[in-house]
Amino acid sequence: MASLTEILILHGLLPIEELDHLMAGDPADETAVRALVAKGVITEVQFAKARAQQANLPFVELIDYPVDRLAVALVPVAVCKRHEVLPIAIDNGRLILAMVDPGNVFAVDDVREASRMRVTQVVAERADLLAAITRYHRADDELSNLTSTMEEENAPVDTSAFGATDSGDDDAPIVRFVNLLVSQAIQDKASDIHIEPAETDMRVRYRIDGVLHEMQTAPKSIQSGVISRLKIMSDIDIAERRKPQDGRMSVSHGGRKIDLRVATLPTVWGEKIVMRILDNSNTSLDVRDLALLEHNFQAYKTSYSKPYGMILVTGPTGSGKSTTLYTTLGAVARPEINVITVEDPVEYRMKGINQVQVNPKAGLTFASALRSILRSDPDVVLLGEIRDHETAQIAIEASLTGHLVLSTLHTNDAPSAITRLTEMEIEPFLVGSALDSVVAQRLARRLCPRCKQPAVLDREYVERLRFSLDPDLPLPTIYQPVGCTNCSNTGYRGRIAVHEVMTVTEEIERLAVTRASSAEIGRMAREQGMISLREDGWAKAKLGLTSIDEILRVVA
Repeated sequence: MASLTEILILHGLLPIEELDHLMAGDPADETAVRALVAKGVITEVQFAKARAQQANLPFVELIDYPVDRLAVALVPVAVCKRHEVLPIAIDNGRLILAMVDPGNVFAVDDVREASRMRVTQVVAERADLLAAITRYHRADDELSNLTSTMEEENAPVDTSAFGATDSGDDDAPIVRFVNLLVSQAIQDKASDIHIEPAETDMRVRYRIDGVLHEMQTAPKSIQSGVISRLKIMSDIDIAERRKPQDGRMSVSHGGRKIDLRVATLPTVWGEKIVMRILDNSNTSLDVRDLALLEHNFQAYKTSYSKPYGMILVTGPTGSGKSTTLYTTLGAVARPEINVITVEDPVEYRMKGINQVQVNPKAGLTFASALRSILRSDPDVVLLGEIRDHETAQIAIEASLTGHLVLSTLHTNDAPSAITRLTEMEIEPFLVGSALDSVVAQRLARRLCPRCKQPAVLDREYVERLRFSLDPDLPLPTIYQPVGCTNCSNTGYRGRIAVHEVMTVTEEIERLAVTRASSAEIGRMAREQGMISLREDGWAKAKLGLTSIDEILRVVA
């Protein structure tokens, strides 16, 4: 049998320098080949294909394979995850088993024992197989079974049994139900979990790629138990049901610690709970990963590279403002400068950054915290949100006295930020002097790269939508969503930001002093090269990143 190294050599996948290094040791050593994958010399797919050829087995790509759910159900998820295997079909009474390591005889024995069937092996790439396990071994069925069990029991809920995440009976139906809800949301890459009481039942919805999807309907009888469990896990007063409350909880998922921000809201049918999933992996982004067009990137980089001034990120809730600010903070933070943030709440913990949590009950408001921060010798200040005149005034003065201030504001576009600050009774000449740039943004769903297809465009239709077209050039290629297993048949996978970056020039500063309207400021900014949200979305549609319908959904 040929070694993995020999197979890779045969296909011309090993550079000469790596070949000499490998031949100095054992050419059949799989650890050496794994090291090549880690170094990026060969890909995981090439490694998997070499393994399949070595074992004389077929190689399959599970992302496009018509997996038989009846086959999947024959082997418990624990066995699949432990051995990194997945049953994908039944052929002539034999179970087709996709494996990462075809030499794992223990895995084959366990699958044969669990399914009571003979096994035929095929090889799959590891990341592809793990994604398939997550996709096909969803928690939906178990959630349905748990709701049925709890409805049948129909017993009053003993909230004293609901301990925090590190205590209590983990096998209790309510505990398992809540744990499954949270873990499934994280697996589905949801940004929020909505638990909504109704007259006769309780609805669970996940926000995935900015759109809410109904995932589960539970009986009304378990509503109080689920809400009590979540409130105790989030350190929220379980007895208070008349006013909104906020809390925070942490869960462990896939070896990672995931934080969730929890908010309760009293409704006519009971307390609604919304949990925002805070994944710290977002804070390690590079500014280039924000998908700014080159013109916008250069304008934004010029602003945050300055040692002082104010940068505002605007947009509605859930438009990615925090991600942009934290990414920018990561770009400017260095050991030789002092970076302090004031947030409500502190969404992401960042290493090397001094983060302050607002606590109004203790008198620690944005304004009071900001006043104290300015006595702590900061170089860069991140202010979670400018909400009132006092906070805005201190932030403006800080940016005028040698500090770089990053903050957010709720406006529809970038030019409106100037008029919003003047509405907060900030002197217009101070706004023009302090403000360096404003970034307005929205999040649009990204087209699935596996199934997107070119769309037939009509020039009149595009011009009617006020998108720019060059009459001397042919129509650009625009793609539309289709739907496949990779994107759960939505046509979209992930999200991409649409930006509007306005640099505050001398002309815009003069308009601010004269209290010009946001429309006048916007016209001047566009004359000076600002790309509007709509045009930025159109540019990203032309790049094949999103669709026209999606741009129209998020941008007026």
